[in-house]
Amino acid sequence: AVNSILKYASFIRNIFIVTDNQVPNFIKFKKEGTYEKVFIIDHKDIFKEDSKFLPVFSNRPIEAKLYNIPGLAEHFIYLNDDMFLLKKTKVSDYFINGKPIIRGKWIKFEEEKLHKKIFPDSDKMKPKHKRAQQKSAEIVGFEKKFYRFQHIPAPLRKSTFKKFFKENRSIEIANVRHKFRDVTQFTAQGLANHIEIKNNTCTLKSDYKLIYIHKCKPFFWAKYKLNILGKKKKKLFVNMQSLDQRPKNKLTYLISWLEDKYIIK
Repeated sequence: AVNSILKYASFIRNIFIVTDNQVPNFIKFKKEGTYEKVFIIDHKDIFKEDSKFLPVFSNRPIEAKLYNIPGLAEHFIYLNDDMFLLKKTKVSDYFINGKPIIRGKWIKFEEEKLHKKIFPDSDKMKPKHKRAQQKSAEIVGFEKKFYRFQHIPAPLRKSTFKKFFKENRSIEIANVRHKFRDVTQFTAQGLANHIEIKNNTCTLKSDYKLIYIHKCKPFFWAKYKLNILGKKKKKLFVNMQSLDQRPKNKLTYLISWLEDKYIIK
């Protein structure tokens, strides 16, 4: 992910990697003159007054604390470690006039779907990603539907988090106190998105510009997406789910593809 940012988002000033007292080998053994804009941030540096809840083993508390990264810009872009930029991007792919571009689509709350009313969801107490997004919309005051985002880089504003959590401290604490995922938690990106939507301080777009490689799909489809669809101008992002769960031969292919595209010579 870091190499893809360095290669395809040259406007990025600093890259922060948030870890739990760890330093990735590519940083630990970096060559002189490489990765100069990459900085390692420890969990305790962003949890601050909530460090009593550490350690945590879920992304949701960590994402809710990203706004505390020392030196973080007002406008920042958040990527999970399985997200990559596919080709050159510019600021206007993420922000327009300082307002974030939120890529997604409106969908009904799970309870509002007809088949869910007829057949109640037996998994509704599981901390699923979709329900965490719905929870974020509920907190902001949305009813019946929410704006669902996908696994792509998320343009965010630091002040959006700071203002909301200053006024709603109990909501922040409730989200970061869980060591593992809990059904009551929301996604930080979803929270920020719905705040921006409510305040009309964003641009909504339905095109994810995404190549999504899912571990459950036939592998020939993954090859087609990477080598054919990936060349289309409108595709900007790649998400590869669960590489650690791939069979060895398929993992070898994907790693080779990533190295060929992103390796720093």
